[in-house]
Amino acid sequence: MERELLLECQRNDRNAQRKVYERMAGKLYLVCKRYLKNDEDIEEALADTFYKIFTKISQLKDPDIFEAWARKIAVNECLQKLRAAKQLHIPLEEEHIIYADSEIQDVSFEKDILSLLNFLPEGCRAIFNLFAIEGYPHKEIAIMLSISEGTSKSQLSVARKKLQELLAHHNL
Repeated sequence: MERELLLECQRNDRNAQRKVYERMAGKLYLVCKRYLKNDEDIEEALADTFYKIFTKISQLKDPDIFEAWARKIAVNECLQKLRAAKQLHIPLEEEHIIYADSEIQDVSFEKDILSLLNFLPEGCRAIFNLFAIEGYPHKEIAIMLSISEGTSKSQLSVARKKLQELLAHHNL
């Protein structure tokens, strides 16, 4: 993102904000979609993300990290939404997946393995996203989700195993 555009956003320039929104909305939508299932929740988290971006952009000291900063805001908004809805349940025991062939038979490898994430329990999905996609270490995930580092590691293991089962079950 260009420095000048971000400086204009810091001055609350609506045209600059629109340009940033247009450039980032698709990327941040996909981030939210990995954590949330419901389109309404995704849109709400995205709106909250942009609200925070534009109200806190003056705190951004290095414009070169804008995209990573924006992604982190999106992830935090999604996690907050899951916590508020009490959907971020991190079970200590493994939950079983119900294979619904009719729901995922159209999943193509190119479309994404990410679509299979919707079939994971919320906690496993959140941890898989944070670790495997966002690149957070287990220690930071544990702090973000108020769980132990061991729970983060075990839930990642459960998520990987279940994704492998889904892939095998659907020959992907």
